[in-house]
Amino acid sequence: MIQRIQTIYLFLAFVVTGILPFFIPLWTMNNGSDFLFMQDQVYVILFGLSTTLTLLSIVSYKKRQNQFVIGRLNIILNLILLGLFVYHSLNLSGETLAVSEKGIGMFLPVVAIVLLVLANKAIKKDEDLVKSVDRLR
Repeated sequence: MIQRIQTIYLFLAFVVTGILPFFIPLWTMNNGSDFLFMQDQVYVILFGLSTTLTLLSIVSYKKRQNQFVIGRLNIILNLILLGLFVYHSLNLSGETLAVSEKGIGMFLPVVAIVLLVLANKAIKKDEDLVKSVDRLR
């Protein structure tokens, strides 16, 4: 399980969606306080679902096809999260009463999407290898 490269990619995606949002603010409010994902219920649900899907994908390493489908669903979920961040940043652009500065936390879904795409690519490569070996038998 851990010796496969897709498990490393999935673990890094777990860190990006499950651990880093607790420490990296999404943006900074006008009064100087940081806005973490825990302050909005929608972001909590989406980050939680993404983390859960990543863990589910890690533990389903024996079923590569299910792992691939879970990875695709996780990519779609992170695209929705990224879309919400883009919508929020375009709606509240510049110096407003709500947001003073956009944070690096808004790019966490982009990093997660890249890692999930790399993991799915490695899963597909493993599946193709197993199918080619089965043809030789």
